[in-house]
Amino acid sequence: MSIHPPEPFRIKMVEPIRLISAEERADALKKAGYNVFALPAEDVFIDLLTDSGTGSMSQNQWAAMMTGDESYAGARSYFRLADAMKQIFGFEYFVPTHQGRAAENILTGLLVKPGLSIPSNMHFDTTEGNIRARGGRPVNLVADIAFDPTAQHPFKGNMDINKLRKFIREVGAENIPFGSITITNNAGGGQPVSLENIRAVSAVYREHKIPFFIDACRFAENSYFIKLREPGYENKSVAEIAREIFSLADGAWMSAKKDALVNMGGFLAVRDPELYQQICNELIMREGFVTYGGLSGRDLDALAVGLWEGMDEAYLAYRLGQTAYLMEGLHAVGVPTIEPAGGHAVYVDSGRLLPHIPHGEFPGQALSAALYLEGGIRGVEIGSVMFAYPDPDSGEMIYPKLELVRLAIPRRMYTQSHMDYVIETLGSLAKKATALRGYRITYAARFMRHFTARFEPL
Repeated sequence: MSIHPPEPFRIKMVEPIRLISAEERADALKKAGYNVFALPAEDVFIDLLTDSGTGSMSQNQWAAMMTGDESYAGARSYFRLADAMKQIFGFEYFVPTHQGRAAENILTGLLVKPGLSIPSNMHFDTTEGNIRARGGRPVNLVADIAFDPTAQHPFKGNMDINKLRKFIREVGAENIPFGSITITNNAGGGQPVSLENIRAVSAVYREHKIPFFIDACRFAENSYFIKLREPGYENKSVAEIAREIFSLADGAWMSAKKDALVNMGGFLAVRDPELYQQICNELIMREGFVTYGGLSGRDLDALAVGLWEGMDEAYLAYRLGQTAYLMEGLHAVGVPTIEPAGGHAVYVDSGRLLPHIPHGEFPGQALSAALYLEGGIRGVEIGSVMFAYPDPDSGEMIYPKLELVRLAIPRRMYTQSHMDYVIETLGSLAKKATALRGYRITYAARFMRHFTARFEPL
């Protein structure tokens, strides 16, 4: 097993957690309709459901919050954030939003019409949901190596350029309101995208006059992977790499609850002044005035500081090291995962661990429920519950190629002993994997069903 990296911080404040009894866990899960999203947080011992807004803020972020200006319009907090945005991302225009899906809602509401298609490497759940809700078609064009769980490729999040060119020829550029890429590729194992690939994607989009947007929620982790793995960038800073990435795009959105190290916040940034004005109009109707976008002044200040702290290389080395430690520990106890380790999470390959459970019986759901019952650990299914959908033309159910359970690690929160407990618990489950059974859905919403679906065990 690898050595757990020492934390580049000291802990100033603690929050008590407790492991309730196995009987209590079974009762809690049944009441939740076997959906871990519906569990009360106090009944969870180690919460790896998401890394979105769940981490710890720093002393500098908390200090910045005390300077928050709560003016409705033109607050000082907005201008401090605007300065950070300009230096890091370089876009001419931006609006703050309360989180990433708010930015997605505004962008897709303005640009997506029924029948239009939006290509990406792999859309994640809220992006896909917002596109489908407007009658659009999210299309994943990730390189095929992304679906080989054990392949040791440094940039398994890359988009396949040949697939992208072919798709544009078949669909027509006029039927693509914008194209995107997600860094890192959350739906495919948290795998990074190379700058070479981002540059090539940008060139294809620009050749066909298709606006190019980056889903930037884990831009700092992706930039650090580029520094570590892409020749020619080893002596560049994370900030320099990030600036180069965004120089290739026409816009970006971000759930700042990830790499900006805040509990709430996001943004939508563009270069086109006409589109920016439309965005402002939508923001005012749905989120708030253009200088606060649904956030308090103290949130804006915490975000302005967190954008810089998320690019700290000592922190990023620890962040990636902790994820690798968890992955290697799981391998040592016979638990298969997506390899190599991503930046923010370890993705257990429930399809390989539970080959006796077919797509339609949700192996990831079975494993996530069993993980909670076994040790009070909450992960999240990323498989057929989250991403299966009926083909809009044939009605045939399309299942994802990977059936995963994501263990997303909140930033600056859990220690080595917590990771060891997760390893031990999953190792115990692996020994009795053949005894696990699938689930069926008893209720599901039309879009993003995984958040509120209810199940019963088969």
